[in-house]
Amino acid sequence: MRQVVLLEPEHLEFRQVPAPTAGQLGEHQVLVNIKRIGICGSEIHSYHGQHPATFYPVVQGHEYSGIVTAVGSAVTVCKAGDKITARPQLVCGKCAPCRRGQYNVCEHLRVQAFQADGAAQDYFIVDDDRVVRLPDDMPLDYGAMVEPASVGTHAVSRAGDLRGKNVVVSGAGAIGNLVAQAVISAGAKKVLITDVSDVRLEKARQCGISNTLNVMKTPLAEGIKEVFGNEGYQVGFEVAGVESSIRSLMETIEKGSTIVVVAVFAKDPALSMFYLGEHELTLVGTMMYRHEDFVRTVENIAAGTVKLEPLITNRFSFEEYDEAYKFIAANRMTSMKVIIDLEK
Repeated sequence: MRQVVLLEPEHLEFRQVPAPTAGQLGEHQVLVNIKRIGICGSEIHSYHGQHPATFYPVVQGHEYSGIVTAVGSAVTVCKAGDKITARPQLVCGKCAPCRRGQYNVCEHLRVQAFQADGAAQDYFIVDDDRVVRLPDDMPLDYGAMVEPASVGTHAVSRAGDLRGKNVVVSGAGAIGNLVAQAVISAGAKKVLITDVSDVRLEKARQCGISNTLNVMKTPLAEGIKEVFGNEGYQVGFEVAGVESSIRSLMETIEKGSTIVVVAVFAKDPALSMFYLGEHELTLVGTMMYRHEDFVRTVENIAAGTVKLEPLITNRFSFEEYDEAYKFIAANRMTSMKVIIDLEK
């Protein structure tokens, strides 16, 4: 079968390797024929040697969907012929975070395609406790986007009950867009998404996020006043990963409110301790997702409350994996979600 491995920064190797078989399955394992793989920003960082937690060489692919070809004797979550996706988290199950149910921050967490081999191959074995079955009528493209969409679902859960609250999402890339859609699905009163790219903001509107603001053209404080009036906003999500973004949120959010930091910052920002303390703000971190976030995300996609099609900007074949990485690097401001189609 085909397999693609990142040997070192900017060096992908295509291999022909033996395919796993049903006879190799443990009782709680599933054999999947991989059909779609999504590429995320973290993998681009790995490709360019800018991800400090990537172990080379490593098989690529952690956002994926496929068709089940065989299951172990004790598997009940899916059967042969089902469409599925799965979480790429490998956890110890024994550390303190795992024991209290926070396995997404496992002390020994390994993520496939970074610290463990991923699913960029024709057939892949996954443990059934990480599998989520997809509706029969859900496009496989969407199945490969459950993983990034679940980042948004989990981030929203970190903010508490959003019903009746106004929300600002700073950063309208793929994850910011998905965070904003999850905010809307969670029942927020009004949502404003901001960015410096009109292309990304147009994508947001296509996904049903009607209130958008280009902060290069209109100051955030002015946009907030126009959208929320005198109500202000009570929850902010930082998804841009730049210092000016989180500082602006801290300066403009209502006192006593919460900011969830979703983005990974290339450089630690200098924050205003005055606003943090004097305004009694709560800064909250968020890390990936848990299984219930995957389940909720699939439900939201199936219900149409999370829209994915506008986010898919390009598709490449498996043999074009390297070209896909290079395309994303060259088109950062316009490319949103790139899909590798193993059937192409």
